[in-house]
Amino acid sequence: MAKKRSSAEKRHLQSEGRRLRNKSVKSAVRTSVRKFVALAHRKDMQESGVAESEAALKDMVKKLDTAARKGIINKNMAARKKSRMQKFFNSVKAAAQ
Repeated sequence: MAKKRSSAEKRHLQSEGRRLRNKSVKSAVRTSVRKFVALAHRKDMQESGVAESEAALKDMVKKLDTAARKGIINKNMAARKKSRMQKFFNSVKAAAQ
């Protein structure tokens, strides 16, 4: 007969699984932020560059909102980052015109 697992062992396994899921979501958020910043810092910010940056911004906002909704990151942290990145995008877009 199989040995019964203690509740502490079960909780440990559950928390380890959650930790790995949360880690992948946080990594995806950081990657999308870096991708947006890299696109926004490019020198050739004509129409296509602005469109690419805007698409990257939308993707980043979506990932931040999803992570905040799941409780992986704090909702205020997500709102702050979205606000700062939108402000940064607006300044880059204005400088390109």
